[in-house]
Amino acid sequence: MSTENKVLAKSILENLGGASNINEYTHCMTRLRVKVIDASLVNLDTIKRTEGVLGVVEEETLQIILGPGKVTVVTEAFGQLIDEAGGLDLSERAAQKKSELKAKNQTPFKLFLRRIASIFIPLIPALVASGLITGITKSVVQAEWLAADSQLALILTAIGSGLFAYLGILVGINAAKEFGGSPALGGLAGILVINPAVGDIQLFGEALLPGRGGLIGVLFAAIFIAIVEKKVRPFVPQSLDVIVTPTVALLVTGIVTYIVFMPLGGFISDLITKGLLSVLDLGGIVAGFVLGAAFLPLVVTGLHQGLTPVHLELINSIGDDPLLPILAMGGAGQVGAAFAIYAKTKKKRLKRAIGGALPSGMLGIGEPLIFGVTLPLGRPFLTACLGAGVGGAFQAYFNIATVAVGVSGLPLTFLVHAHQIILYLVGLLIAYIAGFLFTYGFGFKDEMAGEFD
Repeated sequence: MSTENKVLAKSILENLGGASNINEYTHCMTRLRVKVIDASLVNLDTIKRTEGVLGVVEEETLQIILGPGKVTVVTEAFGQLIDEAGGLDLSERAAQKKSELKAKNQTPFKLFLRRIASIFIPLIPALVASGLITGITKSVVQAEWLAADSQLALILTAIGSGLFAYLGILVGINAAKEFGGSPALGGLAGILVINPAVGDIQLFGEALLPGRGGLIGVLFAAIFIAIVEKKVRPFVPQSLDVIVTPTVALLVTGIVTYIVFMPLGGFISDLITKGLLSVLDLGGIVAGFVLGAAFLPLVVTGLHQGLTPVHLELINSIGDDPLLPILAMGGAGQVGAAFAIYAKTKKKRLKRAIGGALPSGMLGIGEPLIFGVTLPLGRPFLTACLGAGVGGAFQAYFNIATVAVGVSGLPLTFLVHAHQIILYLVGLLIAYIAGFLFTYGFGFKDEMAGEFD
């Protein structure tokens, strides 16, 4: 690990109030996510100005944007510093945690989306890897470069599709953990929904369909089993807890899942997929423009991860996802805006910031450009949204869709239908150009970049 990353981790920790002020920490693809005990000890202004920090999102969890790759090594150094200071004494901090959490901007809907995001964020690396392998394999087979029944194609298909066959188990594990239950019981909740044996059950004159309700049904079941487990445990003698509590929780959850959660999850899944498809069919390019332009603000808040189950449900229900290519244009508009700023500015520090963040932006990781360049400048963020809207309108008009979930930008090329690859790339280029033209024309003047002097 480089000295630079250790110094950055130390600076962040010191300005968060030291190891004794850290309650929890983790990281996603670009952000170090920290929950502190005493928010008054945090020096946000200094953290934002620290070299290597691309931006900060202030939510219930403080999100420090570091960029892909870098966030992993800095988080490792961050954890080592905390361990050296004696680690996290969570048992003594439980009471403090509730009183210190910010009430600002905590609407029930936003809190719900953040909890859903917390369930799916740890799964992103697996979704990206499996999605890319699946998408590339399907493209190669559809191009007839590889026979569908060849051993290599079968091996690649098995490697790429495994996650999606058993994703409900992983979602169940994370959902139960997020709601205070046992991860293993959450995994069982997922199995309740996807178990092929469900097809032999008939309720109210109709046979159950394995997987009916999809990930929404799994979320219901996993959250419910966590609640039942916590409600039952206080009434069970400690000596019998390991036997009685999980058995009762599984039995009750299983019955409720088959009678309520699977039908309800199926209904909600149909409502979401049919609703989105109707919006795209009726709204056409207008809907594509609005969805594409509105995606970047969601990324700023971190709520975009809450859309992951929607993408997965679309693929599960109709076989592909027409929403992801539209939303992917958010990052493309951002890239175009960054190129425009690079072309107009004479500030070397700003050029360095753009040069370091552009490769990640083109590969679908937009946070470095958002928090390091366009959002601090203000107007370029808005013109990037307009460029994204133009790209989204193009994707909607041609009904571009992906066969798996993955990162946006250029890598998403491998996930769209093989016959749509050229169209997707054209749409991506259009978003680049639109973001560039809007920003170059009226979105940026060099005097806006005073903080980059």
